[in-house]
Amino acid sequence: MFITVLTQVVILFILIFVGFVLAKIKMLNDQSVKSLTDLALTLVTACVIVKSFFREFNKSDLKDLLISFLLGVILHAAFILLTVLLLRDKDKNRQAVLHYAAVFSNCGFMALPLQQALLGDTGVFLGSSFVAIFNAFVWSWGLRVMSGDKKSLNPLKIITRPAILALIAGFIIFILSIPIPKIISEPIGMFAALNTPIPMIIIGYHLASSNVLKGLRDLKCLFTILLRLVIFPALAIFGMRLCGIKGDMLISQAICCAAPVAANATMFSSKFNRDTELSVNLVSLSTLLSFITMPLMITLAEKLATL
Repeated sequence: MFITVLTQVVILFILIFVGFVLAKIKMLNDQSVKSLTDLALTLVTACVIVKSFFREFNKSDLKDLLISFLLGVILHAAFILLTVLLLRDKDKNRQAVLHYAAVFSNCGFMALPLQQALLGDTGVFLGSSFVAIFNAFVWSWGLRVMSGDKKSLNPLKIITRPAILALIAGFIIFILSIPIPKIISEPIGMFAALNTPIPMIIIGYHLASSNVLKGLRDLKCLFTILLRLVIFPALAIFGMRLCGIKGDMLISQAICCAAPVAANATMFSSKFNRDTELSVNLVSLSTLLSFITMPLMITLAEKLATL
C-alpha cells in the first residue's frame, strides 16, 4: 500500500514540476496564477464537492458524513490549541504566519486528489466535510490571526464561501435523492477533473520563487513544518483510532491532516502585510517534504484502519 500512495504522490509532484517549469520559462506570472487560484478555490473545488454527493441516499453514508463533520471540528480545534501552546515567536508578523501554517493543511489542493485516487468518490465524499470545516476555521480563526482584527470576522462571509455553499447544495441533493440529469452532471464532472492539475501547477509556480535554503536555516519554520507534516497527523491518526474510527473514514481524515501547509497562507500573508517570504518558504518546503511524509502517514492510517 505504501507503493500505491507513493505513486500517487509522485504523480502529483510531476504536475508540480510542470508548474515549476512554466514559472521558470515565464509562461505563468503572478496575475495568471492569481486567476488560476481563484478558479481552483471557487468553481473547481465546488464542483468536486457537489459531484461527491451524486450518490444514492442511505443512512450509513449520512452517519459517516456527520461523523466526518464532527472530526473536522475537533481536529482543527485541537491543532489550534496545540499550536498556541507550542509555537511562539517574538515577531508577531512571523508568529501569525507560523500559527496559520501549523493549523491549516492544503486539504483542498493536495488531499482531495489523493482521496479520489485512493478511495474514489467515497473518499471525496468524506473529505469534503473536512474542506468545509477548514473553510469555516480559515475565515474565522485564521482571518483573526492574520488580520489581527476581531472586527474582520464575518459570519456571512463564512457561510457564502463556495466550498460551504457546494456542501450545502450537495447535502440537499444527497438527502432528497435529487436526480441530476446528464446535461448538468457531465459539465460538473469535467470541471471537477481540473482539481488535480490546476492546484499542482499553482504550487509549482510558488516553489519556483521560494528560498528553500533559507527555510531550512529557520528553526521555527522547521518546527512548524514538523508539526504540520508529522506531529499533528500522527496525533490525529492515533487519536481517531483510539476513539473507534477506522476504515475509509480514518484514511480520508488522515490524508487531510497529513497535507502540507495551505497554499492560501501566502495570499493571506500578502493581503495583511505579514511575513510573505516566510509563508512562501513554509508552503514550498512543506510541500517538498510531504513527498516523504504523506506516504508514511497515510500508510500508517491504512495499517491502523484495518485493526
